[in-house]
This record gives sequence, C-alpha cells and structure tokens, in this order.
Amino acid sequence: MSLLSQQWHLVTSQRLDLTLFLPALALALIGYVMITSASMDVVAVKFNDPFYQSKRQLLFMVLGGVSLFFCLLTPVHVWQKQSPYLLLLALLLLVAVLIPGLGRTVNGSTRWIPIGSLSLQPSEFAKIAVVAFMAGYLVRQQKEVRNNFSGFSKALVILGAFIVLFLLEPDFGAVVVMLGAVLGMFFLGGMRKRHVSIVLVAAAALGVITIFAAEYRVQRLMNFLNPWQDPFGSGYQLTQAQIAFGRGGWFGEGLGQSMQKLFYLPEAHTDFVYSVLAEEWGAFGALVVIALYGLLIVRGLKVGQKAEQLGCHFSAYLAYGLVLLIAAQAMINIGVNLGLLPTKGLTLPFVSYGGSSMLACAGSLGILLRISLENNGVYTAASASAKGPGYTDLTSEDGRYSQQPYRSFNSQAEEAVSGLGDVDQWFGDKTDTQSRRYD
Repeated sequence: MSLLSQQWHLVTSQRLDLTLFLPALALALIGYVMITSASMDVVAVKFNDPFYQSKRQLLFMVLGGVSLFFCLLTPVHVWQKQSPYLLLLALLLLVAVLIPGLGRTVNGSTRWIPIGSLSLQPSEFAKIAVVAFMAGYLVRQQKEVRNNFSGFSKALVILGAFIVLFLLEPDFGAVVVMLGAVLGMFFLGGMRKRHVSIVLVAAAALGVITIFAAEYRVQRLMNFLNPWQDPFGSGYQLTQAQIAFGRGGWFGEGLGQSMQKLFYLPEAHTDFVYSVLAEEWGAFGALVVIALYGLLIVRGLKVGQKAEQLGCHFSAYLAYGLVLLIAAQAMINIGVNLGLLPTKGLTLPFVSYGGSSMLACAGSLGILLRISLENNGVYTAASASAKGPGYTDLTSEDGRYSQQPYRSFNSQAEEAVSGLGDVDQWFGDKTDTQSRRYD
C-alpha cells in the first residue's frame, strides 16, 4: 500500500475536527454569497457577465478544497523537515515578483505574478513559510529563546529579509501580520516578557519610521484620523464604508439590497466586502461573522495547546502561528472596514475575493486539521516509519498509536513549558525556579 493511500485511509477513517472545519466552511460560504452580491452590478458593466467574479471565486474555492485536502493528507513532520526549502522558495517568489515584466502592478503595488488568466500573490504563501520555519526554529533553539534575547535576534535575520521584500512591493500590511504572528509564536514559546517588550517598542518605532518614509502612508493615516475632511477625495473609501454600516442598522437592508456596492464603495468584493455584508445583513450579520472567527481562532489555539501538552512542539508552534496569521488579518480587515484602523489592503480570510488568499487560508486550515488529527494519536504503524530520526515509536498492538506524548522531528530533549497553560509564562518571568531556565 502506497504512503498516499495510507494517509487517505487514516484521514477518511477518522472523524474530522468539525469545531475547526465548520466555522471556516461557513465563512467561505458567506464570502461566496457576499462576493456574488457585491460584484454583480459592477462586473455586469465591466465584463458583460454579472456572475464573472462569482464563477472565479467558485473556482478558487474548489482549488482551496484541493489545497486543504493536500495539507490534510501531509503529515506534520513533512512540513518541519521541508520548512527551510519552503522558506527559500517563498524568498525566490518574492524576489521574482519585483522583476520588471514579471510582476504585475495594481494600484501602485507590485504583488502578483500573472499565470494565464489567474494571478499568484507570493506574500500570502510567504507568511505561511515564515511561520513554518519559525516553528522549527523554536524547537531547535528552545533553550536560547527562553533565556537570551539572542534567540530572537538571530531570527530577525530571516524576518528582516522578508520585511524588506514586502516593503519593496510595497505591502506594509503583510509585514504587520507576519511580525504579529511570529512575535506571538515566540511569546507562547517562552520568550521572556522583558524581551517581548523590547521587540514591541522596536517594532512600534520601525512602524512609525516606515509610515513617515512614504507619503502615501502618511496620507492614509491622515485620512484615517479624519476621513470626512475630504469625503469625495482622499477619504472617499472610508466614508463610503461607514455609510454602508450606517445604512445596515441592526438587521440590514436585505441580501442584494446594498446601495454602496453600486459603484460607490471601491473594492466592494475584496477589501471592503465586510462593509457590504454589514449593509445587507446588518450588525447582526456582522457579529455572526466575528463569532465564527472567534470559534475558529479559539479552537485553533486549543489544538496548538493540546499538541504542546503532548510534547509535539513543532505542531504546537505551527498551529499557534497559523491561527495568529488568520486572527491578525481578520482583525485588521474588520478594523479597517469599521474605520478603527487605516486602510491596509488586506483581504478578509475565507471571505474576500481572491485565489491566493483562499488557497493560503484553506491550506492553513488543512494543516490545523492534520495537527488536530495527530493530537488524537491517529496513526498507523506504516506512517510511523516515515517519521525519520527523532521519532519515538508508540505503536500499539492493533497498529494504532497510543495516547502518549511523542516528539516532533529533531525535537530537543528538554521539557517544554505549555504556551497557553502556564499563566506565569504570560505575566511574569520565573527567575527564582528552574522551570524556565537551563543553567
């Protein structure tokens, strides 16, 4: 029996983590309905087909399903072993998008590589590659990260390269999301509170410098502070989004009844689809979407916590990172739509129109589902042989794995402190005990 068929049998013979899968599926279906509603009138004029964007989004959802299924079939140790190569590939794609004639520029940003009638946005996959690499780094350098600032400063070499490439596109939003996820991973991995504080202050200073280094970012900040100062000019997008929320009230105007999508609100099916949703479904519908994200994020963090309790540290850090990517991007997009944050050009995960975003989000969900499956000890003896060095065989007599802790590929021997389970790790440094130090 081939390894692929073995993995297929493992996945299909077990119950999927529905608490993780169903909220994401609901968000994707809501997104499809809203993309269809928000784009029909515009694309009917532009492409002479009211369902043009709807058909493309359906294709993206099918491709996203393939991405999810592939990641669900892939054992987590494969991501750990291949993470350096994935990081290199992501770096090369980010360089390629900046090559004149190869990358495509839209609204002043060069973020896409045309592939026939579709486009690839490397930054969506680069964020996942960085998270996977940093999860492996936290496993390998666990002791140094928990005791010395050099544990994080070494990782800054990798982060710095990606930050520079993101800013050259430019894509400041991707920088914020990536740094937020990575810093969260290091914090949950045991990084000291004072070291986290240093990084936060430095990141804030770098953010201010980056904003004032580009005139368009300064203009966005001014528009955010007072969009109604120029409602038909620089503040047009934010004011139209706020009008959409105001029109929606508590229960909305009804599906398909949005006025703002009729050539008033730019990017109504991508960055500002949440505003159209709020106008048609009201505050109730907007809160339902937030609740779905809450369920997905909380469940994802619990999957990571369980993996860490089982000693699967790479799985835990990878789960934390992927969940934080989704959480940060959703929070920023919703904040922009509400007028609480300056415009950033970030999509709403699972909901906004876009192929690269859907593929990346679906792939992340597939990895999280795989981690949840592995947390339950659902393996066969055949898949154990693929683990390689650093794996402890825990196969029981019936060919399945027993519910015992095991270590990920190349994991260190020291016991880890649970990222979400140790309250002291969140609110203080335990310098008076040996639970956090390895002196």
